[in-house]
Amino acid sequence: SARPAGWPIKSHQKGWIMKVVFVTGAGAQEFPDFQLLQPQGAVSVSAGETLTLICSLTGLVPIGPVKWLKGSGSGRQLVYAQTGSFPRVTRAVPGSDTNFTIYINVTRPEDAGIYRCVKFRRGSGADEEFRSGAGTAVSVIASPSAPSVSGPPSRAEPGPPVNFTCTSGGFSPRDIAVTWFKNETRLPAPQPRVLPEHKSVSYSVSSTVGVSLTPGDARSQLTCQIQHSTLPAPLNATYNLRDALRVPPRLRVGTAPAVPVALNESVTFTCHAEGFYPKDASLAWLENGNETNLGKSSPPAENPDGTYTLQSSLEVKATEQRSQSVFTCRVVHDSQPPANVSETARLCSAPLGKVEGRKCDFGRTLCPGEIISAALWGVNVPWRGAQTRSLLQS
Repeated sequence: SARPAGWPIKSHQKGWIMKVVFVTGAGAQEFPDFQLLQPQGAVSVSAGETLTLICSLTGLVPIGPVKWLKGSGSGRQLVYAQTGSFPRVTRAVPGSDTNFTIYINVTRPEDAGIYRCVKFRRGSGADEEFRSGAGTAVSVIASPSAPSVSGPPSRAEPGPPVNFTCTSGGFSPRDIAVTWFKNETRLPAPQPRVLPEHKSVSYSVSSTVGVSLTPGDARSQLTCQIQHSTLPAPLNATYNLRDALRVPPRLRVGTAPAVPVALNESVTFTCHAEGFYPKDASLAWLENGNETNLGKSSPPAENPDGTYTLQSSLEVKATEQRSQSVFTCRVVHDSQPPANVSETARLCSAPLGKVEGRKCDFGRTLCPGEIISAALWGVNVPWRGAQTRSLLQS
């Protein structure tokens, strides 16, 4: 005989009971006792942990699937359905007809959003939405990534400030603090830039500080420190300022014994390249513009402040033929292109008493028997302490 819509039919066979429920043409008003319970209004979870979303039904009718959806409108995303594969989603009670609580494993920042548990009613065509939960707003708390500090694209000399930038990302909530230190001293820095500027599931930060380098910074460190509500302790990134520093050498030339010297005696020119960084530097000697292999260089010596000093000597015999020779000490540092010549020293030879009032080619008035020192190539620093004396006695 015909039964009303939704009427249960029981079949007793061999000691077991099978319940079959038929629903035809039923609207929500036909199931006043049916409830979909989604009690969580808002949930926070740390990235990497498991998110629990609670949903339960109070009845079995109407017939139709239950799904979890994220978002609203046409942009809703399917998070879980009773059929299909959802790798990070599992049921709390697999196979239950009333408990549709799910777990989302290894939560990611992009999992933030509003989730709804939705009951659908099966129809002759596509399933129709029958009842929806109020929604659970999920926020994912994520720690910032390990910070990274970058310096200038090429080495910089002491003087104007050089920019260094600290970056980190993937964190939520948005509030974050960045502090800079040079060694143990806190540096003033502008407010960090946090992107995106609008509300988002995760954020990134960038902070830039200007630092004036000094020669002693060959031993200094720059530290970027990040503080965030998710961190038990600040995150630090360090940058060795020696990686951004270039200190040009100071060039100094001397002779031993002090000139003038007797004819055919030996005199040693000594060239000092001082206070430079990095240590890559070479000294060479030129006589009348031609490089000579007579010079002898010692290995670079490290100074207390971390810079270096390099020394080279050249021994020559004071002959008449060399009385007009030009001896030049040349320094090449850190593969830099040649800079302007600072000064050239020329050996000027003449009997004593005839040199007074006379000038060498570079225009300097010489005292009796006066001559020179050296030239600086390959580094643009002012010449200091150039002296001229006669190589030969009368």
